[in-house]
Amino acid sequence: MHFNRQKESVKEPYIIARAFIKLLLLFSVILSSCGKIQNGFIGFNDDRIEYEGRIGMDYSTAAEIYWPGSSIKIYFEGTSLKAMLEDERGKNYFNIIIDDDSIQILKLDTAKRFYNIAENLPEGKHSVEIFKRTEWNKGKTWFYGFDLGKENKILDPPAAKNHMIEFYGNSITAGYAIEDFSGDSPDSIYTNNYLTYGALTARHYNAKYSCVVRSGIGLMVSWFPLIMPELFNRVDPKNPLSLWDFSKETPNIVVINLLQNDFYLVKSTKREEYKYRFGTNPPPTEDFIIDSYKSFVQLIRDEYPEAHIICVLGSLSITKKGSPWPAYVEKAVASLGDDRIYTHLFPYINKLGHPEVEHHKKMSESLIQFIDKHIEW
Repeated sequence: MHFNRQKESVKEPYIIARAFIKLLLLFSVILSSCGKIQNGFIGFNDDRIEYEGRIGMDYSTAAEIYWPGSSIKIYFEGTSLKAMLEDERGKNYFNIIIDDDSIQILKLDTAKRFYNIAENLPEGKHSVEIFKRTEWNKGKTWFYGFDLGKENKILDPPAAKNHMIEFYGNSITAGYAIEDFSGDSPDSIYTNNYLTYGALTARHYNAKYSCVVRSGIGLMVSWFPLIMPELFNRVDPKNPLSLWDFSKETPNIVVINLLQNDFYLVKSTKREEYKYRFGTNPPPTEDFIIDSYKSFVQLIRDEYPEAHIICVLGSLSITKKGSPWPAYVEKAVASLGDDRIYTHLFPYINKLGHPEVEHHKKMSESLIQFIDKHIEW
């Protein structure tokens, strides 16, 4: 009997301790629901973080950022914010946008660490967005989460945006050298997708923004082995097994701006890039070019049956007076017989290098005018 009473006396404090732990866990859940996070850290998979673009989310430790124009945004109450990031090569640049106004540039290194992305803010509610300026050939970036500090509080985001625009393109749409006003430098500091015609147009409509692009890419031939029909459906652009689920998001409008690289390379029969795609065959015929363009547009239509698709061209030499390429696009679109697929040309700019900030503003204005005139959404 004495032995049994001793066992009961051991069990009682254990039961009490277990109940106390349950209460603590319940209390922590209540605190979390009020916006307070233990130690101030908000993990990458918190539902209150807003993402735009094709971002790898099927991982247990971090979100993977590849494409230019991808962004991460948080709303909070407090005066400072840190983000834990890691870069594959230390060559990526991001814009840090505070309260949709102030913009700072952040260059990452290869260490996994916290970056101070907002400091000494006035007391109150704020938003901070991390926006990828650079292209995926500069390497991927891992985002682990935010640190708000113990005194700050995460807030629910505003209502979701009603519209979405997705862009497929080359260096023009990527924003290559957009901020190099004296040349056409490959240094990634001069690439800034935030100021491209695509990003400007999406912000004009307060639309979600997705940008599937790569400098040098073509529909038939590129300056590197991949072409857009092989790349358009990837999450991680370097991984052919990393396929995007098109049912996750449905854009209202898709803008395709390709062929500038094909325009040059299909005539360069001695280049290795040409030989890789066409061997020793003569340059593609007009019918082949039209059919190739038509096939890609159909790929997009198959994924987005209800979207408006705008096939734009320019604003470099492909739209110069006398170029037959605008007619190729128009014939391809006409042959599809789809009243939700359109063509729109950006006027040729007489410039040796890529479009700069001022040119992108004009391209955005042109695209906005076209959308307002032809599309109800």
